[in-house]
Amino acid sequence: MWLISVVRGTLSLLLFVIATLLLGLPLIALALFKLALQRSPHRPALTRWLDKIASAWISINNTHQRWLLPTSIAYDGPQHFTRRQWFMLVVNHQSWVDILVLMRVFNRQLPYFKFFLKASLIWIPVLGLAFWALDFPFMRRHSKAQIARDPSLAGKDLATTQKQCERYSEKPVTIISYLEGTRFTPAKHRAQASPYRHLLLPKAGGLAFTLTAMNGRIASLLDVTIHYPEGRPSFMQYIGGRVGHVTVHARELNIAEDLLGNYTEDPEFRAHFQRWINKIWQEKDERLEALAHCGPSVIKHEK
Repeated sequence: MWLISVVRGTLSLLLFVIATLLLGLPLIALALFKLALQRSPHRPALTRWLDKIASAWISINNTHQRWLLPTSIAYDGPQHFTRRQWFMLVVNHQSWVDILVLMRVFNRQLPYFKFFLKASLIWIPVLGLAFWALDFPFMRRHSKAQIARDPSLAGKDLATTQKQCERYSEKPVTIISYLEGTRFTPAKHRAQASPYRHLLLPKAGGLAFTLTAMNGRIASLLDVTIHYPEGRPSFMQYIGGRVGHVTVHARELNIAEDLLGNYTEDPEFRAHFQRWINKIWQEKDERLEALAHCGPSVIKHEK
């Protein structure tokens, strides 16, 4: 078994590298071209091609994962989505494997994916350029202490988010947000004194900013819950074929007009929005608790 895992892991990693080289080179070339055409009317067309390359990269990796790995992904949720509308997708975060699972379940089912990223990631050589070219939103959040020291920072978070979201106004996308902000670990859970059994505390501000900045274009929130019956896996465990089952639950929630407002300056709206998120998180926690007791027997449909 150990030798089989090593062979699988080596082959999987090799195929990831080959796919990245084959599609990464044209992606970076187009990214540099896009960078040079800051005010050109051709930039939207370049972005569409960049999105197609990224989607093709995901599809190739999904294919070799299905061929090589014994992992079965059980999906319970909506079966058909329209790619003509905008989605906000929120999901619990336990492992780097979460991203691969999301890509396997939802690639080509939803509009092109855009991940929230920390602003500092734009400076990573090559990858930062690729993230920028794919219009991933880079978020810079100012703390209350920073704003207290420099009041001119007040409102800049929302202004930055609005500027990031302007590029999505004409083309439907799926914006993916990990509301916990980091991967779940028992140590982080204890440090936060989180009231949830399987989740860290959700950070609602970035989501509120984005929904408001999109001016009502995002009408649906896709609430996704990922459960690993055998425990949280590492990336190497996954590509080595040591993950037997993954369960993915999804539900589509309507985003009402009362969920759009000034999160920073309106305490009443902020409390209302936080109550909405906390309710979603409580239900997600209960779902994870039920899955922990039921295991993979809850499977209704395998994607």
